[in-house]
Amino acid sequence: MDKIEHNHVQVRGLKLHVAQIGTGPKVVLFLHGFPEIWYSWRHQMVAVANAGFRAVAFDFRGYGLSDHPTEPEKANFKDLVDDVVALLDSFGIDKAFLVGKDFGAVPAFMVSVIHPERVLGVITLGIPFLIPGPVGIQFDLLPKGFYVLRWAEPGRAEADFGRFDVKTVVRNIYILFCRSELQVAGDDEEIMDLVDPSTPLPPWFTEDDLDAYATLYQNSGFRTALQVPYRCSQMDYGVTNPKVTAPSLLIMGEKDYFMKFPGTEEYIRKGVVKQFMPNLDVTFMPEGNHFVQEQFPEQVNELIISFLNKIPVHNM
Repeated sequence: MDKIEHNHVQVRGLKLHVAQIGTGPKVVLFLHGFPEIWYSWRHQMVAVANAGFRAVAFDFRGYGLSDHPTEPEKANFKDLVDDVVALLDSFGIDKAFLVGKDFGAVPAFMVSVIHPERVLGVITLGIPFLIPGPVGIQFDLLPKGFYVLRWAEPGRAEADFGRFDVKTVVRNIYILFCRSELQVAGDDEEIMDLVDPSTPLPPWFTEDDLDAYATLYQNSGFRTALQVPYRCSQMDYGVTNPKVTAPSLLIMGEKDYFMKFPGTEEYIRKGVVKQFMPNLDVTFMPEGNHFVQEQFPEQVNELIISFLNKIPVHNM
């Protein structure tokens, strides 16, 4: 991991923190989720670089070491789509593979729909095809204390998180999101209250990893992170009749809590998702949770590299 290079790239008026490793014309762009950051892809970046690809990951605007937008409360997924395209342009990259985890899958899908000429293939972890907007996730079917709904309320997560230091917040969210059940708070509690302080970190997530995340989030705070994704997912992005035609792979942990979202398991297992992604392969990891790329890096790396190597050179 020491060979990963870091710099800042001027993108649409903001300096975005970019991590890179590897050389060559075949580029893999990694898009993180929450409470993640470029570092979430540390295992995958080194592996794909060793397999002959150029790996690029960046902190989304307002995350980690990247600049906040001027008005964080107006940030949305379209900003991330435009940032991805502008970042590729700044590096002179015509086409890339996109790998998205958690909400990072959303800009991967949106770029693939809006700018298909820029995409060689799409891999997502933990999230099947989803375009944000009023007809995306059926929020009315979710319990009212569910974390997504709680954090969508302006000020609520800020007050909840504000009772703890940043390191404890990240620690709690990692512990919560490792579970296979939905994270639902009662009427008299907040999401942070769902974690017993004595609960240990998962065995694949070290104190050094936690320190790395905490340092990055201490720099950025959670202001933009709560806006994107939680407070802009119901916006109408004007995407009609979406379809991803690029070769695609979905990696799902069978113990990922996202499988408990209403309709998700049926959507994937019955192949409904292929109406939107006709060239999709799906791989389930029986013991996988929401952080499969950190939990089982070797298996995930193998799946990713196998997929990348299947795409013929003439697609570039």
